[in-house]
Amino acid sequence: MTTVHDVAAYILQKLGKMTTMKLQKLVYYSQAWSLVWDEKPLFKNRIEAWANGPVAPDLYNIHRGKFTVAAWPKGDPKKLGQTEKETIDAVLNFYGVKSSQWLSDLTHGEAPWRDARDGFAPGQFCDAEITPAAMAEYYGGLSKTE
Repeated sequence: MTTVHDVAAYILQKLGKMTTMKLQKLVYYSQAWSLVWDEKPLFKNRIEAWANGPVAPDLYNIHRGKFTVAAWPKGDPKKLGQTEKETIDAVLNFYGVKSSQWLSDLTHGEAPWRDARDGFAPGQFCDAEITPAAMAEYYGGLSKTE
């Protein structure tokens, strides 16, 4: 199975330099839509409901202290299969043109992040997991209404 690092490397290869917040959100949406469209996760790495939206701690541990990234030092885009690339490409076609703040605001309005942060004040530290099941249920429901 691919890792969150492979997905991040692929996203940066496709779109180039971006803020670390935007990379985190694009990785999150890639995972969410893979769960719906492909009925399987892209990676097993954990995603948590941090104050600024969904964060993969395994990515954060590498980009900590940086505002932008242009390439990913860990991960190999070649590990992604054709179906995985098509899923990520579809996510990038829709979400990739959006700003970091727009993506963060969007995640704040969606159930997977909100539910994982239940009981936490805005801005309060939270490392609760946004589970693949929560993502599949929420985004799967969205795909049926479109």
